[in-house]
Amino acid sequence: MPNRPATADPPEDAVTQRYELHIGGSWTPPSSGEYLDSYDPSSGRPWATIPRGSAADVDAAVSAAKEAFAGWSEMLARDRGRILQRFAAIFADEAERLARIESRDNGKLLRETTTLIRYLPEYFDYYGGLADKFGGETLPVDKPDLFSYTLREPLGVVAAVTPWNSPLYLISTKLAPALAAGNTVVLKPSEHASATALELMPLLEQAGFPPGVINVVTGLGNEVGASLTGHPDVARVAFTGGARSAEAVVRQTAGNFARLSLELGGKSPQIVFADADLDSAASGIVAGVFAASGQSCVAGSRLLIHRDAYDPLMERVVERAKSIRVGDPFDPQTEVGPLAIEAQLDEVERMVATAKGGGGAVLTGGARPQDHGGGWYYTPTVLANLDPQSEPAREEIFGPVVSAFTFEDEDQALRLANDTRYGLAAGIWTRDLQRAHRLVRAVRSGIVWVNTYRMGSPAIPFGGRGRSGYGVEGGVEGLLEYTQTKSVWINTSSEPMPDPFVMR
Repeated sequence: MPNRPATADPPEDAVTQRYELHIGGSWTPPSSGEYLDSYDPSSGRPWATIPRGSAADVDAAVSAAKEAFAGWSEMLARDRGRILQRFAAIFADEAERLARIESRDNGKLLRETTTLIRYLPEYFDYYGGLADKFGGETLPVDKPDLFSYTLREPLGVVAAVTPWNSPLYLISTKLAPALAAGNTVVLKPSEHASATALELMPLLEQAGFPPGVINVVTGLGNEVGASLTGHPDVARVAFTGGARSAEAVVRQTAGNFARLSLELGGKSPQIVFADADLDSAASGIVAGVFAASGQSCVAGSRLLIHRDAYDPLMERVVERAKSIRVGDPFDPQTEVGPLAIEAQLDEVERMVATAKGGGGAVLTGGARPQDHGGGWYYTPTVLANLDPQSEPAREEIFGPVVSAFTFEDEDQALRLANDTRYGLAAGIWTRDLQRAHRLVRAVRSGIVWVNTYRMGSPAIPFGGRGRSGYGVEGGVEGLLEYTQTKSVWINTSSEPMPDPFVMR
């Protein structure tokens, strides 16, 4: 078992934690004998080490999951559900401790990780309750003396690959439905934020999950990730990450024919009409793009504002962005913390420089704060006057940067909203209920929020289209994605079979 941090706030330069792989219910050193540093984004210094797994470690984890599958899938669904719900209670008791570790590991505000992680047990409770409440159907059939029905069966070994921006949240959205459906899991967290995935393992054991049902192999994407998603014994891959990595995953699953869901990024529009409550819209915009330092797949990073509302709304947004407190994620007064990885900070700087080079205006932000103490901080940034076809206007930035555009009427707003390769989320701000319903249907995205933004629930499906991926997480639909349908035909006739050379 990994040692837990001795204090909540260890010295900045201390590497306080060393983790191992978790395979078949045991803590296991990597076969390579190599480890990777995990960095504290608020200081840019290493604080822990994680194993650099290899293909051999992936083989061992998949074998353990495959061996555990028979017992777990044959367990009464009611009993699986009870274990999930027992884990929910244990998870809730550990939420504050896990939140501190996650904030140390990826730089997200402690107050945000605490609130989110306190909520995550709901996913395990929800899917634990669903475990024995789904199944097949009895179907009408057009052939006399034949009875037909379907079964819903687990797929087998699931590979869950998660990114660095919201580790425990994205682990929970995959683990809970996969386990409730009777699958076993090999988890590959981001090498930049693996600590809480490993800290979760003793809690899962405490809840009663048998050895091998959940395994964790940490390491690099081109080593562990590629070996796992292309493994011949993996039946399902649930991937959250960037589009470029997803392209590699699609190629890797071409060999094992694993079912695949992709939850990728976005360039989500927030459409604000002149009749909207502009104070609420400004708050929703700030929440939608500056919360989590902009490192959210649903970030509402494209503001589409009716010309009559543009000046008063932008005044509110810019003033609010200027007042945002950037700093230590453990400080309860901080509103925007560091970016999780240094490479992403470099990418945000590049994108903003490209916008400025193309004639875009920086209304506020656009730089690292002067006193950042070596941490990976970037000031909340509002851009205007961008070329709509430029890279910063069209591609995901994944940082605290928002771009503003105007529209003349509803038709133009819709054209602008849909002029993207992405399709994950959208926000609509209007008091006109008829307009809201029209746009909800017409906007090409998997999620639409009306007069609110960035809400979630285990009961609600979540997924995108286009370059934002495919498949859903959440709700009953999310559970069914971890099952396969089996059709059953039963002959009820006592008569001999008819002509065997003629299909009935």
